[in-house]
Amino acid sequence: MSQRSVIAGKQGRTGRLTLNRPEALHALNSDMVPLITDALLAWEGDEDVDLVVVDHAEGTRGFCAGGDVRMLAESGKGSGREAVEFFAAEYRLNTLIKEYDKPYVSLLDGVTMGGGVGISVNGQIRIATANTIFAMPESGIGLFPDVGGGWFLPRLEGAIGMWLALTGARLKGKDVLAAGIATHFVEDASGIAEALCAKGLAALEGFETSARISGYQHLSEMEACFSKGAVEDIMAALDAGSDWAKAQSDVLAAKSPLSLKIAHRQLTEGAQLRDFRENMMMEYRIANRLVRTQNFIEGVRAVLIDRDNSPKWDPQDLEAVSETLVDSFFAPLGEDELAFIQQRDA
Repeated sequence: MSQRSVIAGKQGRTGRLTLNRPEALHALNSDMVPLITDALLAWEGDEDVDLVVVDHAEGTRGFCAGGDVRMLAESGKGSGREAVEFFAAEYRLNTLIKEYDKPYVSLLDGVTMGGGVGISVNGQIRIATANTIFAMPESGIGLFPDVGGGWFLPRLEGAIGMWLALTGARLKGKDVLAAGIATHFVEDASGIAEALCAKGLAALEGFETSARISGYQHLSEMEACFSKGAVEDIMAALDAGSDWAKAQSDVLAAKSPLSLKIAHRQLTEGAQLRDFRENMMMEYRIANRLVRTQNFIEGVRAVLIDRDNSPKWDPQDLEAVSETLVDSFFAPLGEDELAFIQQRDA
């Protein structure tokens, strides 16, 4: 297998992108984003390409496990410029995928988290398999559910999106379809990418397109608790609920208080937006600032570097996260934001 981090090429009338960083479960880095972007831009205007298929190298258990979080934290300790440039390029790619003129098919076979969600869920056709593990775990490292999370999460049924965003809960296999994240389900991914390249969208015939989520008995309580107007109210409702609800409260208690409040507002505002680009602008504002905070740097240290899983959050509890502080992450950026807009529309 080639050592290129993304293998891009045409197979028949299909443009195929294969993620190829198996040592990192194909997590996106600064090299991969422009490779994917350039290929998509070239194929969008190519009359010999009818659709795009995105998969990952065979023999690995991840579709795409996220982004280069360690790089983001190292950058955040300094000027933050490398991190901000990565976010800008990644969010422009997310926007390109969302607005793509041709069918964009992603094969979510294995771990699909963070940045991997951005290059799949924003596309037209998302195929889950029995191996799919979907999550947005950012609140556990002091980040937030970006890459379009403010758009697609609040548009899931009931309060599933808020539950996923705040708890970082994992959905597996057919539940990814049942939640509305995937559009199709097939047990085994073997040969699917090749079939799509050979037959086009006709290869999807017979795939499941609807399912009932496991644990459905908790959906009404989930909606009652996670639809509250403040994180504190969500916690109170969970603490007064069933054993399942109390378990969710315990999960939230370990997350970054700042991330929880930012994510709650992100999804609340995102639900009201009418344009995906407005959402990505909101997320760029948040990312630009949050990546430079000690809160995020500490989360990465505790979870990914030292692995003691005992982050000292700053602020340390929900009560210390003021509305003024949360507001500061959503305010316009000025010249940095203008540069992001100009590059995005170039």
